[in-house]
Amino acid sequence: MTSAAPQAPLGTVLTAMATAFNDDGSVDFVGTARIAQHLVAHGHDGLVVSGTTGESPTTSIEEDGEILAAVRKAVGPDTKLVAGVGTNTTVHSVELAKQAQERGADGVLLVTPYYNKPSQKGLLHHFEQVVAASDLPVMLYDVPSRTGTTIAFDTYRVAAQWDQVVAVKDAVGDFVRGLRISEELGLAVYSGDDGNNLGWLAHGAVGFVSVAGHAAGDQLRAMHDAWFAGDAAGARQIFSRMLPAIDAIMGVPNYGATTAKATLQLLGVIDNRFVRSPLVPLDDDEVVALRAGLSASGLL
Repeated sequence: MTSAAPQAPLGTVLTAMATAFNDDGSVDFVGTARIAQHLVAHGHDGLVVSGTTGESPTTSIEEDGEILAAVRKAVGPDTKLVAGVGTNTTVHSVELAKQAQERGADGVLLVTPYYNKPSQKGLLHHFEQVVAASDLPVMLYDVPSRTGTTIAFDTYRVAAQWDQVVAVKDAVGDFVRGLRISEELGLAVYSGDDGNNLGWLAHGAVGFVSVAGHAAGDQLRAMHDAWFAGDAAGARQIFSRMLPAIDAIMGVPNYGATTAKATLQLLGVIDNRFVRSPLVPLDDDEVVALRAGLSASGLL
């Protein structure tokens, strides 16, 4: 039985894309554009630029603006671009949100401030100022394993009353809560954890903000389309085949930008896997394990 896909305000298959760097640590804008084009050619209708997988804690405001402009030029007007603007300094996030609108973003991704762990009142104060800094739609990002703070349901209830807050990237993994956020508050929920992508579809998600999508964009698209065509068994089969790659990319301690870039290098999209400190590139043994996982999923 076919079911209509829920409204997805910022696309359906998105990857939090890596930012390419040169060996000297400067931004490789040509390589970054090539990553974006690779993703759009493989199932994506949206991209997150300068999220934490794009190493945003290490990039300057000026670099973030130039990265966004380079990606927009590379993919054209039809791909949804969501700019990561979340930091642990409200003034910094406000400046990034203003710049995102000026440089052509379709929306912003706003993570909870990390390390300083504000109260729920503090979260709302932060969110409200950043939301007001532009006219762009906002996707809140809830990832307590990284930030130390979970957005409370009552906080979502308040934020959902602001017209610009339209979506949530959920890396909490509480499916029941996510269903309530979707059905009671009307926010579009995106899976923010590749291991939960299929489960989120079953609980009302509109799509994914992936990391494994650097290699598995076509598979994510096929799974999404199969699910909303009523082919749950087909979607499950696609997801099951992706699991070795998901485990290889997301299931190791040194994951994120590191595994995304090594994946792109193995695919021939970029020519190095350089990351900015304090991250370190995957070593040769880690690349061997990554290659095995990608191969087991038929992605190499």
